[in-house]
Formats: sequence, structure tokens, C-alpha cells
Amino acid sequence: MHKTSATRYITTSLVLLLTFILMFAARCNSKFRKIESDRENEKAIKAAAANRTKNLLKTIQGIPFTEVKRRFDNGLSFSPVGFQLVPEWRISFPSVDSVTIFSPRKNRFLNAPVMFDHDSIFNVAWAWLKLTYIKKDSMQFMVLHVHDNIIDDEKVHVFMTFYTNEYIKNVLHSDTLKLWRPSRKDTLYIKEKTMLAGKITDSAFAGTQPAVLVSKSKYVTVKKEAVPDEVDGGKSYDTYLSPTYDIVIHHAYDDFSYEYTGFVDEKGTITFRKSITFMMPEFVKPMTEAMKGITDGYLKLYLNVTPGKTLGIPHRSIIFLKVIGYKK
Repeated sequence: MHKTSATRYITTSLVLLLTFILMFAARCNSKFRKIESDRENEKAIKAAAANRTKNLLKTIQGIPFTEVKRRFDNGLSFSPVGFQLVPEWRISFPSVDSVTIFSPRKNRFLNAPVMFDHDSIFNVAWAWLKLTYIKKDSMQFMVLHVHDNIIDDEKVHVFMTFYTNEYIKNVLHSDTLKLWRPSRKDTLYIKEKTMLAGKITDSAFAGTQPAVLVSKSKYVTVKKEAVPDEVDGGKSYDTYLSPTYDIVIHHAYDDFSYEYTGFVDEKGTITFRKSITFMMPEFVKPMTEAMKGITDGYLKLYLNVTPGKTLGIPHRSIIFLKVIGYKK
């Protein structure tokens, strides 16, 4: 009797366990099928979006376009620090899977692949772009900030507008030099920033034409550092965003070496700003006084300084200085 009850209990338990395992497996299989279905749907949506973009590009296939303006989403081509967006692309799509783009640095056209993603987003010439519109004579892209295949929407957006070469020549009766001229909005913005920088020292901003430092003594040499090529990590805009000058002073009061930043105002007057090298607390005051003394005693005396300019307007800007002094 006891053996029969035990057998029934074990049998019932095994049946229940088996039933649970089968139900769990069925649920897992259902979830797996749903995941696979979602993936397939996502692939289909991306493929459809890519096909729509390809069809749009087919309408302009082989037509040469020139970038006529590049703006931030506030309509300006300048950032608060003085960085300027410059339109420079000349492109055409010989096929929907490739783009021909002019390289100003190499002074020739280069061919690059076009890789499509979703929602009119694709990678062209090593940049992620979203097609905002294509018309008969123009098109516009929004530049995307992508990291690890994730779009960062917190970044400031940049828009690139293109016209066909035929439209520029035969309809507008213009050329790129005229179309690239700064807008009235840009000019007013730079004038406002210039006035503010004249009143508040820390409102200084980079001049697209950086300050020029020229020695007027045979004992002082000045050399503006060249920006490395892009293959070596350099950026062309560093030429004016962080203009760096190597200055060597002979017959100085002592041997010294300092790296610091300075201001150059709209009249070309150079003043000390701050050190860019670490200093122990006990040396901050004497070293800061030394750098101020070098600026006031040597740089102001032995250098002719032309202020930095933006849109031809002189204004206060920041320069980077590497100053070495030799007693001999």
C-alpha cells in the first residue's frame, strides 16, 4: 500500500515537472520567435528606408553639387569660441552606392563608398549624414554625431546645403565665392562678440585670422607652430583656434622656459593670461610674476603685434606662448 502511494506520488511529481519544463520551453521558444520576428521587422524597416534613400539619390545621379552654406541649427556659421563652419564639399553620386567628393587638401576628386542605414541616414566620405531633403536643384544634409553606432542627439546640429552647379551658374548667375560670403546674421554676431570682448577680458574668442607676432630685435625670434597633417591627428582649424608661438629671447636676464597663454586685444596689446603648465603651490606666485614680467618687459617691447581678426574685424583673442630665455 505504501509502495503504491509512493509510486503514484513520484509519477505525479515527474508528470508535473515535465509539464512545467514543456510549458517553460514553449514560453522561451515563443519569446525567442518574437525576438527573431522583431529583428526581421527592424531589418525590413531599415532596408525599406535605405531603398527610399537610394531612390532619391537616383534622381540626382551624376549631377554635380557644390556646398553653398554650412550652418549650426541656430542659423550661424560661428560657434561661441570663434570656430567657423566653412562650406567646402563638391560632390556627385556616380551611383547610389558611391560618391565622388573633392578634397581641397589633395586638390582632386576622391571616390568613396556610401553605406546606408535607417531613416535616410547614411555614411558618406567618412561622415554620418541624414538627408533632410532633395529637390530638383538643391539638397540638404544634417551632420550626425555617432559613437559606437549610437546617435548623440545632445550635440549641436550642423546643416550642409548644396546647389547644383547648373543652378548656381544659369539660374542664380553667381559663383561659390559670392555664395560663401558671410551672412548678415554672422556679421552682427561677430560685431556683438567683439564689443563684449572689448569690455570683458574673458569673452575673448578665436580670430579666423590669428594674431601676427613679428620680432623687431635681432635678439628675439618668433615662429608660429605649424599644425600637423590630419593623418597625424592635426586639424586645420587649430591654426586659429589655438595659435601657438615659439619665442626665443637671447641676452635675457636669466635662463628660463615658460608655457602660457596671453591676450591680444583689438589694438595689438599683448598681456599675460595664465600658465598652462603645472606649478607647485609655493611656486605659483613667483612664476606667475615672472611670466607677467617677461610679457611686459620683453614681448611688449620687442614684438610688433597685429591683432586677430574675424570677418576683417579686429578683436581680443587668446594666443599660446612657449617662451625660452638665454642669458647669452
